[in-house]
Amino acid sequence: MKTKIIYLFLIIVLLLAMVSSLSFGAFYIPLTEVWLNILHKIGLFRATPIDELYGGVIDLVRWPRTLLGVLVGAALGISGAAIQAIFRNPLAEPGLIGVSAGASLVAASIIAFEAMLFASLGQLFGHYLLAVGAFAGAGIATWVVYRISLHDGKPHIGTMILAGVAINALAGSLTGLISFLSDEQQLRTITFWMLGSLGGASWEAVWTMVPFVLFAAVGLPFLAKALNVFSLGEQEASQLGQNPQRVKILVIILCTMAVGAAVSVSGIIGFVGLLVPHAVRMLGGSDNRYVLPASALLGSIILTVADLIARTIAIPSEIPIGVVTALLGTPLFLYILIRDKKKIIV
Repeated sequence: MKTKIIYLFLIIVLLLAMVSSLSFGAFYIPLTEVWLNILHKIGLFRATPIDELYGGVIDLVRWPRTLLGVLVGAALGISGAAIQAIFRNPLAEPGLIGVSAGASLVAASIIAFEAMLFASLGQLFGHYLLAVGAFAGAGIATWVVYRISLHDGKPHIGTMILAGVAINALAGSLTGLISFLSDEQQLRTITFWMLGSLGGASWEAVWTMVPFVLFAAVGLPFLAKALNVFSLGEQEASQLGQNPQRVKILVIILCTMAVGAAVSVSGIIGFVGLLVPHAVRMLGGSDNRYVLPASALLGSIILTVADLIARTIAIPSEIPIGVVTALLGTPLFLYILIRDKKKIIV
């Protein structure tokens, strides 16, 4: 009963956050026009006209950006919860397996050397080149980490963590070198991309994200029971009829797909995948059958609100969304650290 109440609460808050995102911004749209637009979408009050200017802004700008925030937040939230479960480490997050670092390296390379090295690919993918490259970089980095972690054909969690640290360090240093070689405009673009933004939202980006997030949002909860058993240890999970290797592979594939797609359209957005699962557990316990779906909902809420703050706090300018998520997430992280420091020390 408690989890149902939490789900209902999160859904209501998410809907309110989405309505606020549709209304507020550099160009304010009255809430009555927003609700009328929503009612039109579900086939109600069609006889009541919407102001053309308001309707155009909502349909072409606000809806894609709001839905992209919901999708990216859900991808980061549910992936963070799954990664923490599979690593049995509350400080784990999707970037630990190289997703963000690989995406950053390829994205920085494209921004700095597009004319020199990626001209033919630019003609093929057009303005989607950066997104495609970031997604490919995330997948390649994760594949390298996975291959390094294999021992007797099976992925070893401890080795995977160390391989992730090494790949993150290598990719980070190469990204820093590319930034050093970039001109002022390229450096500004790289920096803004690495801090995250939903400024490039479009309906094409939304529809591109949908299948990847849908796979993770449907697939990971199916693994929740196995992840609960997995928390006892791999050997215990095997004795209870689970296949730890299969679970690890499926979780890594699904999380890489979701986070890789998210990073490709929004850049690097920190703290969401790390802290959302903690907040969810504080609300309703650690059963992954509850934690995974609730993390997707709370991730969507936090990113939608963070994007709203990012584009309204300094109108007409827009600050990177990663700055907002860090400012919102750091106090919670410090609270958890202080609360649980005895457990960490032990």
